[in-house]
Amino acid sequence: MIFAKDVPPKDFFEFTEFFKSNDNLNNCLKICDEILKNCSPNKSKMLELANSGYITATDLADYLVKNHSISFREAYQKTAAVVNLAEKKKKKLSDLSLNELRKIEPKLTNDVLKVFDLKNSVNSKKSFGGTSFDNIKKMIMKYKKTK
Repeated sequence: MIFAKDVPPKDFFEFTEFFKSNDNLNNCLKICDEILKNCSPNKSKMLELANSGYITATDLADYLVKNHSISFREAYQKTAAVVNLAEKKKKKLSDLSLNELRKIEPKLTNDVLKVFDLKNSVNSKKSFGGTSFDNIKKMIMKYKKTK
């Protein structure tokens, strides 16, 4: 009480807002905890939805830069053209043929088709905090050790 008595009203208002936000955060965490306890992911539906868009487009740009010495700006433009082609033909990127891809970038070889595989995309993210299966296993093991 001595502390609150010496605080000017304006500053006291900021303190009360801080405590309100802390209460809101705690409530959100409790709700998230309940959701996660009662959640059962549908892996096949998740995979289906993940494959439904153009999520591997950036992987194509990275591939062009890495394997064909193309600047990222040019790779981005070529990737945009590939996505536009897929949209126009109402196809997923993985459904485009090598011949269709070569119309946009003639240097492409058969190995470019691996870029559109979602599992390859996930596994290619190997830097710290990346999504590769090995990284995820390491994070799980680290979490289990600290628990």
